[in-house]
Amino acid sequence: MQFISVLLPIFSIFAIGYIGVKFLRVDIKSISTVTLYLMSPILAFQTFYVNQLTIDYVYLGGFLFVLCMISLLFCYVIGYIRKWNNSEKSGFILASVFMNNGNYGTPLVLLVFGEQGFHYAIILMVLQTLIMCTIGIYVAAKGGASETNVRISPLKDVIKVPIVYGAIIGIVCNMSNIQISEQMMTAINMVAEATIPIIMIVLGMQLAKIKLHDLEFGKLSLAVVFRLILAPVIAYFITLPLPLDEMVKDILVLTAAMPTAANTTMYALQFGARPNFVSSATLVTTVLSIVTLPILLMIIV
Repeated sequence: MQFISVLLPIFSIFAIGYIGVKFLRVDIKSISTVTLYLMSPILAFQTFYVNQLTIDYVYLGGFLFVLCMISLLFCYVIGYIRKWNNSEKSGFILASVFMNNGNYGTPLVLLVFGEQGFHYAIILMVLQTLIMCTIGIYVAAKGGASETNVRISPLKDVIKVPIVYGAIIGIVCNMSNIQISEQMMTAINMVAEATIPIIMIVLGMQLAKIKLHDLEFGKLSLAVVFRLILAPVIAYFITLPLPLDEMVKDILVLTAAMPTAANTTMYALQFGARPNFVSSATLVTTVLSIVTLPILLMIIV
C-alpha cells in the first residue's frame, strides 16, 4: 500500500498534462522549450549548490557512468542488428538507458532505506541529472537531426542547452562556498521545485497524443525488458568491486531498475527524436514497475 502511495502522485501529475491536451488543446512544444531552456538550468544549479559534494560522488558517479556506457553499447548493438536508423536508435536509447531515480526513485529509497539511504538517493539524482543533460541531450539531438535530414552537430545542441552551465555554476559556487542571499535562494527554490512537476505534465501531454495503433510493440518490449529487468542485473555486477557497504549497493541496484525518466520525453519532443515512442516507454515502464520493483525489493532487502 505504501508503494502505491508513491506512485499515485506521479500518475496524478501525468493526468494534468493529459487533460490539458485533450480538453484545452495546450501547445506542448512551447511549454517544453520553457522548461528545458529556462527552468531546468535553475534546477541543475540548485541541485549542485545545496548538496554537499563528497567522495561518494566519485564512486556513485563512476557507477552511473559505467552503467550508462554498457547500456548505450547494448542499444547500439540491438540497433545495428535490427538495422535501425539514427532516429530509431536515439529513441530506443532515450527509452532504455536513462532511469527515473529522481521523483520516483528518491521517495522509494526513503521509504525502503530511511534517511541514511535517502542521502545516497539524492547524490544519485544529482549525478543522473548531469548525465541526462549531456549524454541524453546529445542522443536526442542526434536522432532529431536524422529525422529532419539536417546536418547538425549534436554537440552544438548540447552546448546550446544551458542545463550544463547551471550545473557547473552550482558546483563552482558550492566548492567556493559562495553565499547566496535568502531572498534569492527563495526565488531559485520556487523555480527549481516547479521544474520536475512541469516535466511530468509535459509527459502527460505527450501521452495524450499517442494512438494505440502507433505503438511500436517490438521496440517497446525490448526497451521495457532492458529498463526493468536487464539494467538492475548489469548494475548488480558493476557494484561487486565497489568499496561500498551492502546497503549502498542495494540502493544502486534498485535505482537502476527504475522506469524511464520523464526528462527523456522532453528531450525527444524538443529535438524530434521519436517522442511518441519515448513517452509510451515512460508510461509503460512506470506502470509495469508496480510489478517488477516489489519483486526486486524482496530479492535485495
